[in-house]
Order: sequence, then structure tokens, then C-alpha cells
Amino acid sequence: MFKQFFYTELILYLIMALLITACNDNSTDESIKLFEPVKIGALIPLTGTLSEKGKARKNAAQLAVKDLNEAGYPIQLIVADTETNPPAAIAAALHLINEENNHLLIGGSASSVTIAVAEQVSIPRQIPQISYSSTSPLITYLPADEDQDFLFRTVSPDTQQGIILARLAYEIMGYKEVSILYINDAYGKGLSRVFTENFQVLGGKISAAIPHETEPAASYVAALQQAAVGNSEALVAISYTGHARIYLKEAIEYDFFKKFLFTDGTKSEQLIEALGADALEGLCGTASGSSPSDSLDIFNSRYEAEYGESKMTFLTNTYDAVIIAALAAYSAQAAGEALMPITIREHLRKVAGWPGRQVIAGPDALKQALTYLRQGEPINYVGASGDVDFDKQGDVVTPVEIWCYQNGQIVSQSLEQPCLLCGKK
Repeated sequence: MFKQFFYTELILYLIMALLITACNDNSTDESIKLFEPVKIGALIPLTGTLSEKGKARKNAAQLAVKDLNEAGYPIQLIVADTETNPPAAIAAALHLINEENNHLLIGGSASSVTIAVAEQVSIPRQIPQISYSSTSPLITYLPADEDQDFLFRTVSPDTQQGIILARLAYEIMGYKEVSILYINDAYGKGLSRVFTENFQVLGGKISAAIPHETEPAASYVAALQQAAVGNSEALVAISYTGHARIYLKEAIEYDFFKKFLFTDGTKSEQLIEALGADALEGLCGTASGSSPSDSLDIFNSRYEAEYGESKMTFLTNTYDAVIIAALAAYSAQAAGEALMPITIREHLRKVAGWPGRQVIAGPDALKQALTYLRQGEPINYVGASGDVDFDKQGDVVTPVEIWCYQNGQIVSQSLEQPCLLCGKK
């Protein structure tokens, strides 16, 4: 009788233990759902001179949402069109904050858009803003953000790209004298200046540096005439696709230039269609790159499965910006803090930097990241674009890609590691 009672009690105990474990597992899963979803506003150029790149960047942002949702943290992403235009972007940002009540902004693409939104919308309202492709050096020390710390980006400033572009021109392509045609905004002026300084240090000469307006023109012949002076061997095209597809075609047709150097803004499959593969064959440029990693492999695999292959720039940076924003929001809530723009800002560096448990891209790794945060452990998200450790200015260091047009395609040639101290005060 005693043995029967003992075994009966033991079986009941084991059943209860299993039920408790099951309940604990379910409550862990349910606890994820108790966290308030962060609302993220995404400023993306669906129209305007950067519209070619807008759809792919929107896809990258939506892939981040999908991965977070599969990991157990559904977030809300609301996309607004910047039209690649500062006034339109300001209106879009105000809508996202005042009417949609977003906690944080991702974007914009163009540096002029990012700066305008930061100065007139996000910083005055103390809303964190993370750009995924704005590279102007002006953003690093933007006066409006001094002692504020609301402006971040997941891409290196052009203090890095300008150095590599100068080396590409002088050391690899062998150009000793070039002209520049650049868009007259923060991006164009900043990259043109950095390139000029470094090209001259190497021994090169700038024949002319000609700005053009931000709105696309019907013709750029007058600007090309000003640029085609001296012994210029090539034209450095620091613009966006909407401008370059017009003036590069005119440069060839009117025999102003036959050789060109490109940047992230003119890395474009549309240029192949507009100019023809033969006209671009062997011509090269620079752009932000992504370090080889498990995160990058996962991102590429998932992006291609969802949307097909894309050679657009800044897709990994866009994905990482959304992931970091969401992880910071989750981290704040896991610490018992209210979900507010300020608290999210305070956790941005806590989820992407040393020390911390390293986590990578993709739903499986992100689910583990959420578990670590609930357990009170710090994490270090290593993104698809590389290490995204924000410095005190909100900048990161990512590699610079050298790429070329070959056989009607855009082909990556190498990744150059940027100087860690260049451009820093």
C-alpha cells in the first residue's frame, strides 16, 4: 500500500512539474507579447531623384519588421514618401510624429532631407532619428544636435568615402586631373570637398568643381561646358540618378567626357539602361559596403527569397536601422521603463556595442536577443552592414566598396577599410 501511494504521489509530482514547466514556457512566449510594440516612422524616397532606390530600401525595412515579428516582437512601421525633397520630407515627418504618434524616425536617404528633418522636426521634439544612407560629414557635428544626441546613422560619413574615392581616382584609375559635377546640397558639397582635399594630397589636380541644382534639369550642357576645362581626364559624378542619367548622356553625346568616376548616389542600374553597357564598361566608383559576416549572409538570403536580388546601396543599413530601433525599444521595456522616445534613445547604444552578448540578423538570432534582454543581459547586435556601434556623435564605421560596371552589370571589386580617425576632431 505504501509503495502504491508513493508511486502515485511521484507520478502526480512529475505531472505537476511538467505542467508548471509548460506553463512557464508559454508565459515566456506570452511575455514577449506584453511588451508594447514600438511605432517606427520610415522616411523613404518613393518619388524624386532617388526614387530608383526607394522601393528596395522600403523592402529592407519591411524585412526587418518581418524578422522581428517572427522573433516574437511585432512592431509597427509606417512609411512616408520624402519625395527626395526637404520640404516634403518635413511635412512627412510631422505627419509621422503628430498624427501617427511614432516613437522614432528612420531616415532620410538624402543628407539634405535628413538634416532638414533633424533641424526642424526630430531634434526640437526630442525624437531619435536614425538615417540609413545620409553620408554628409555635416551630420557628424550638426549644430542643432550639439549636446542633444538625437541624430544617428548606420552608415559611415563621407570623410571615409571621399578618401577611398580619391585613391580610386589617382592610384587605381591613374587619373591625375579631373573635374567634378556635384549636387548643390549637403551630400554633394561634403563629398566633393573631402574628395578634392584627398585627391590633391595624392598629387592630383581639380580642373573644375561645378555645382548643379537639386531639382533635375532638362539639360546640363552649360554645367558640362564649365567642367570640361584644362586637361581633365574624367568627370566625377557626385549626384543622384535622376540628375546623372541626363548629364552623363549629354557628356558623351556632346563629347565633353568619355570617362567618369561614380559614387553611392550614381551607383545605378538605370544608368546602364540610359547610357548603354558599352559606354560604362570598366568605369568604377565607390559606395558604402557591408563586411562579410553571418549577418550579411542571412540578410542576403532572406532578402532574395522575399524580393529577389538587388544591387541597390544601403539595403543592409536600412535593415539594421529598423532592427536597432526595435531592440532599443524592447530593451527599455525589459528594464521596466516606459516606451518613450527618450528612453529608446538611451538604449540605442546599449543594444549595439561592447560589452554584450553578440547577436546577429535573422529571426532566430533576434529571438535569442529578446530573451537576453528579458533576462537583463546586455546585447551587442552585429548587423548585416557590419558593426553598428554608435560613437558619441551617433556615427558608425563601415567599409567602403569599390565597384565597377562590367558586362552590363554592377560588380563589386573590393572592400576598403576606412580610417578610424579620419575626420574626427
